[in-house]
Parts: sequence; structure tokens; C-alpha cells
Amino acid sequence: MDTHRIKEAVHWRRLIDTLLDSAQYADLVLQGGYVINVITREIYEADVAIKGEKILLLGDASELMGPSTHVENVAGKFIAPGFIDSHMHFESAMLTVTEFSRLSIPTGTTTLVADPHEIGNVLGVMGMKAMIEEAKTLPHQVRFTVPCRTPDAPGLETAGMDVSSKDMAELLTDSWVQGIGEIQGFSNVHPVYKYASHILDDQIASVAYTHSLGKTVEGNAPALFGKELAAHIISGGTHISCHETTTKEEMVEKLRYGVTVFMREGSSQRNMAECIRAITEEGMDSRRAVLVSDDMVPEDLLNDGHMNDIVRRTIACGVDPVEAIQMVTINPATHFGFRDVGVLAPGKRADIAVLSDLEQMTVDSVYLNGRKAAEKGNLTIELPAYTYPETVKGSVKREKVKASDLHISAVDRSKARVRAIEVIPDQNLTGAQEFELNVQEGVIQPCLQRDVLPLLVLERHGRGGGIGKTFVTGMTLQRGAIAESVAHDTHNLIVTGTNYEDMAMAVNRVIAMGGGIAMIADGKVVGDLPLPVGGLMTDLLSGKELADTVSNLHRLAKEELGCQLHVPFMHLSFLSLVTSPKWKITDIGLIEVDEFKVLPTVIQEGR
Repeated sequence: MDTHRIKEAVHWRRLIDTLLDSAQYADLVLQGGYVINVITREIYEADVAIKGEKILLLGDASELMGPSTHVENVAGKFIAPGFIDSHMHFESAMLTVTEFSRLSIPTGTTTLVADPHEIGNVLGVMGMKAMIEEAKTLPHQVRFTVPCRTPDAPGLETAGMDVSSKDMAELLTDSWVQGIGEIQGFSNVHPVYKYASHILDDQIASVAYTHSLGKTVEGNAPALFGKELAAHIISGGTHISCHETTTKEEMVEKLRYGVTVFMREGSSQRNMAECIRAITEEGMDSRRAVLVSDDMVPEDLLNDGHMNDIVRRTIACGVDPVEAIQMVTINPATHFGFRDVGVLAPGKRADIAVLSDLEQMTVDSVYLNGRKAAEKGNLTIELPAYTYPETVKGSVKREKVKASDLHISAVDRSKARVRAIEVIPDQNLTGAQEFELNVQEGVIQPCLQRDVLPLLVLERHGRGGGIGKTFVTGMTLQRGAIAESVAHDTHNLIVTGTNYEDMAMAVNRVIAMGGGIAMIADGKVVGDLPLPVGGLMTDLLSGKELADTVSNLHRLAKEELGCQLHVPFMHLSFLSLVTSPKWKITDIGLIEVDEFKVLPTVIQEGR
């Protein structure tokens, strides 16, 4: 028996002794509150008695209270299991694990399941292991679902490092790794099956190995139905999730197929309200419905909350409060096979959220492992400082560019018909549009009146230096340019703007910072944010400092660049996500996602 199991057995005996030996008592009792029982979907008055890290009893705890017992009066308040975010990316918040946790723990989130495929695309196994090592220093439960391959679409995009089935043993044997993350390589079922079947073969090898270890596999099945959905489910070993469900019809079919639907409700992609209709309108069982954040900016975490805010929005859509809480507690715990969290019951970890308002999901206090960790929105424990190694920094390996390098050309013509990616607000799905644009001296010009701007991705990992070029509509810039090193999933440099000169300056600013976000207008820096860790995250700012910085950048984007789009940096970053329909842009070019091919941006050159 390993050390962990021996320690657990000793703890069980200690709990039994406390319950049955009249001379022993609980360490902590939460007295007089209303327990939210997610097993039976009930609310009733009961004490919660705790010994060490575990729950002793729910009920009348008067016999367990002794001279050394600390009693917290929670009369009139609601006692819930700590919340679980089942699918999220620290990189999307641009925060380290520690700083994300500093903002999320006071909101009641006590367990995080993170997918590190962003840093994995940039730095491979080394980058993912650095993040996992940081998580091991923290007091709450953080688990990882790692990518089984990067890039997801080889030949259509260039990652910093290639990950495949050969890397799985090194990652999956770590006890902090829950399993494989979103299997995006087979999201586009027919194109991959027809043109890149080696991706499917490698994925299946990784999935089989993962299941042999008793670990889980997460899916990624946007707009899949019928045979295509069935094939995707089987490719994940039959028990998968999907966080890319955007319609009621998708939700219905996936629930019928046994998929755990991760209803996403983040900063720029919000799908819960549509998905939840399968439950509120069709009366479907909600046991396989789970709420997740996926991608959140730090200002939303700080100002609105984390899983508590998502539960609040779900309640507002007509879901019973206890059922909504099940979607962030027992439902995800059941999906992942977590034995010690997700419910309030004897022997479980005392990870608890105490709520002063059930409808508004106002978190009064939070307990981790039986110890008060937060109260009234503030941490009451210290989180250890963590410094990332230099090996995960300096990831931008690209020389400066000139404006002429970015030109989209149409020689000897006055007009050109072009393709343009259409931004869909609050989604990572995109549309497809065509426009006729003016050409000056062989260079196709932006059209601010119709909101058509150049959009480019520049390879930044030192693996070829390619530049993909197209146009975008829906970014709403009226002035200047935005560039960033956050561009899902391979995280090359992405830039858009109203003129090529400001675009070049924005790209060069990001290169000079070693990664980050830059906004330029009229040849001047409007705002920027260095992201030295993989070009994705900062370890230079606290969570609150970063939230304030990003909030200010959003203000500047609106006031200085005229951008009206909600969280524009996040929307821009998803325009290169080639596993999500319909058109996307990579360092290779404009990608027709459904056909797994590169499209020319210029369709027809007019007279």
C-alpha cells in the first residue's frame, strides 16, 4: 500500500474514533445553516462537523462539540460543496495558477480541472510540466487534462512544439494529471478521416493508453450530429465530454448519446442559455450537464465572480438553485470519478462554500480541507509564491517586420474581391464573407466603412517564419491596430488593424516584449501588456493588478481605437482556432475548417 493510502486509512480510523469515542470532538462545526444536499436535491437545516481535512457528520453535531471545537454560527446561510470548474485554461486569463486561484477561491471554487494545451502548443511537455509543478504547491485541488497532440491540424498550422502519443507516458503517469484534454484533432470528423487519418490513429493510441491507466478523456464536438458525433465519441473511448455545444439541438442529441455536456459560460463564449433549454424546455435529465468557464479574463473573475456567477446566470434561466449547484459539484465529480469532492458527506474533503444568498450565489466564506480559506471575498490563507523557470520564457523567436511584409497584394488592379472571416460576438465559431476592396499600388486596402480589415498570423516559434494573410469583418476598429501572441491554439502572432503601418508597429512591440498584447494608433503605443511566460501569461503582476491592467486595455481599445466588441483581445485570439468552424487564419493561410484546406484570400481581381 502506498504512503497516500496508508495516510488515508489512518485518517478514516481517526474520524471513526471521533464519532464513537465520547472523549473526542470535532475541530470545527458549522452550526445552524441550511445544507444543500446535491445527492438528494434537498435543502434542510443541519450542522456540519469537521475533523482535520474531512467531514465527520451532517446533522445534530452537539455531541461532537468540546472545549477545543471551533463553532461557526452560519444560521440563515446555505452550506454547499465547493464548486468545480471542469474545463478551463489558466493561459486564457493570462494568469499563473496561483494568481488565478487567488481570485477564484473566494468565489467558492475549490477544484479546478485545467487544460494546458495553450502552453503545450508553445513549449510542449516542458511547458505543461512547469504549470503542473506550480499547481502542486497550492492548497486546493488542481488537476490537468493534457493534450494528446499538438498541433491539432498539422500542415495547416505551426506549433512551437509537436506533442503526440509518444509523449503520453511522461505526462499521464503524474498523479496531478486527470487524463487527456479536449481531443480537437478529430473535431472535424470527415476532413480528418479523409485527408489526415494519421491524426485519428495517433489519437486512438493515446486514448487507449489513457483508459488503461483508468484516466479520463475529454471531447470537442462542435456542430456534430449522427454518424459524425458517434465517430467522435468512439474516438475518445466512448465516455467523453463536449464544451463546444452551442445549440439546444446539439445538447439534446449529445445527452441522448451519453456525452457529458460542459455548458460553457466564459468571457467571450457564452453557450449555457441555449444549452440549458434542453433541460428547462424538454425536461431532460441534468446529470450529465456541467457548467464550465473555459476562458475568462481576469477582470470578469474579479468583478463578477467565477463558478458562482455562472450558477447565478443558470438560475436566472429558470433552473432550480440546487439543480444548478449540482452542475458544478456532484455532476462533474461523477464525470471525472472524483471520490472526495463534489458532495457534503461523511469522510469527504471539507471543501465548502457558505452562501448568504442562494439566488444571487453570494459567497460568504470558503473552506479548503476544513480550514477557512476566504471570507467576504478575501483570502484568509497565504498562497506560496511561485517563480517560473527561465526555460518557459523568451518564446517569441521572430525578427521585426516591415509594413510591406504585411501587405495583402493584388497586382495591377484597382479592385479585388476577397474572402473575410466574420466575427460572431461571444462565440469562437466564425462566419464567412466576401467583399470587393480597393487596391492602391498593388496593395489591397482596408474598408473602415464596411468594417473590413486585414488579419494576419505570423509564425513566431522559429519554425519557418510563414505569414498567413486574409481579412476580417466584425472587429469594429476605427483606428490603429491590435497584435498579440495569444492566438489559439498554436499561439503565433496575430494582428489586425486599420492600416499596415500601425499593424507592423504592433507586431514589433509584441516581439520586443517577448510576447503579450499591443495596441498602436497613429504610430504611437496606446497600451500594452507583456506576457513573458510562453507569450501567454504573466508572473509579474498579481491577479488584481492584471485585472486592472486588462480592464484599462479594454477601455483604451474602445476609446482610442473605437472598438465596440466585447473583450476584443479574446475574440481576436480565437480567429486562428482551426478546430472550430467556419473560416480561420493560421501562419499557413486562410483555412476552410470543414474541408481541412487552405483557401486563397483573393478570389477575383477586378479591373
